[in-house]
Amino acid sequence: MIRYKSSRQLSISEFKMPFEAKLDENNRWVVLSKIVPWEEFARLYYKNFKSNRGAPTKDARLVLGVIIIKHILKTDDRGVIEMIQENPYMQYFLGLEAFTYEQVMTSSLLVSIRKRIDLDVFESLTDDLIRKGLKLKAGAKQEEVDTDTDDDDPDPHPGNKGKLQLDATVCDADIKYPTDLDLLNESRQKAEELIDELCLKLGVQDKPRTYRRVARKKFLNVSKMKRKPANVLRKAIRKQINYLKRDIRTINEMLDTIKDKPIPFERRQLKYFFVIQHLLEQQETMYRKRAHQVEDRIVNIHQPHVRPIVHGKAKTKTEFGAKINISLLEGYARVDHFDWDAFNEGQDLQAQVDRFRKLTGKYPELVQVDKIYLTRENRRFLKEKGIRYTGEPLGRKPVKEIKSRYQKRKERREAAERNQVEGKFGQGKRGYGLNDIRARLSSTSNSWIGAIIFVMNLIRHMRDIPLPYFVSLLLKLMKVRNINVYPLRQQLIFCA
Repeated sequence: MIRYKSSRQLSISEFKMPFEAKLDENNRWVVLSKIVPWEEFARLYYKNFKSNRGAPTKDARLVLGVIIIKHILKTDDRGVIEMIQENPYMQYFLGLEAFTYEQVMTSSLLVSIRKRIDLDVFESLTDDLIRKGLKLKAGAKQEEVDTDTDDDDPDPHPGNKGKLQLDATVCDADIKYPTDLDLLNESRQKAEELIDELCLKLGVQDKPRTYRRVARKKFLNVSKMKRKPANVLRKAIRKQINYLKRDIRTINEMLDTIKDKPIPFERRQLKYFFVIQHLLEQQETMYRKRAHQVEDRIVNIHQPHVRPIVHGKAKTKTEFGAKINISLLEGYARVDHFDWDAFNEGQDLQAQVDRFRKLTGKYPELVQVDKIYLTRENRRFLKEKGIRYTGEPLGRKPVKEIKSRYQKRKERREAAERNQVEGKFGQGKRGYGLNDIRARLSSTSNSWIGAIIFVMNLIRHMRDIPLPYFVSLLLKLMKVRNINVYPLRQQLIFCA
């Protein structure tokens, strides 16, 4: 059953505080409450709920507000509920009418909320922010571009305007660095837990022999070595494979005695059973072939959807998490491709350009990318649409062209502007934990990443609002998050 309260909130002076205190109108949470698209989120959030069935839902503004506070402050689920419980400004931001000492929701409810809010919801909210931001920047009332227009007969010559910056990165999952020996040991321990659970539910008095103490001792003898010779490590892996095979064979024999009865495993335990069997198959294959690669390799039994992605960075050559391909439009980030498997981001360029046109009504005038995007097919597509791009031409270097000083300076500036998308990644990873995704499920990780990108777009949206009103807010945010808004530095000094 849907329970909804309009976002038309009471004025700041009417918010009831203990001891007759009043809230400050220039507080950052009060200001943020005026720019978040509450109504648009409520429309998207309530789509999957029945209007006359089930328990009453939490208010959509309360749900989105808690998520925004969590990622701005970079805290955990339990911590954000406790902060809201003791902060009147946050309670006003959530749409409450008076200060309360009670919890607005239980921290465990946030997991269920993330399952209901996917990346598309946050992308729709970002599009709404971009439209509002472009209107404010232009200073005129522009007509919104209909995103639901038929793509079969688009305008062949819509014109070119604006810049589009593209790049991809990996959002690292919060997992232990995977090694074959550690993965086999964890799988063996999980198999032993499943055997104990089966013995308890089936009433088996004499537990089957698992050699768990011997297996753990042999694992620790190798894992504690500072330097592990290849032959010692290979021998330890073979032993752990054999122990795990024995445990899985024991589980299957115990399950065979049940016959027509249902499997006495919970859903989560059954998932672990399938995962460790698949991991054993992969490890045996790599052991026989003396290889370190296998298709869809499992690197964590608790998050089997996470894949290793070779990125070739100086710090870490291989990262473990979801790969996203984003487009940057005047500081607003939009996630165009999300996948747990590695992909070539150059294949998304044409779709990203078309998405830019669908939002703004025009093709970009300039696309700023690195070499991986500039394939022959993409270059041909950009040339047909009249779009310039940064990058050297293919083939043999042409005869040196004489360029004016202005042209050289312009090319250097446009090539350097692509660093803004790298800065956006740095902002997300350093300031908001985009490189430490702590959600355990694939769906909740998707929502977690989308929420971080949306929060960064909210901070960006403040730059499109008349500056004198938001000087104090921006200064506070820059102080708290250590973010430098370079285009506004001189104006902030002048206004302050």
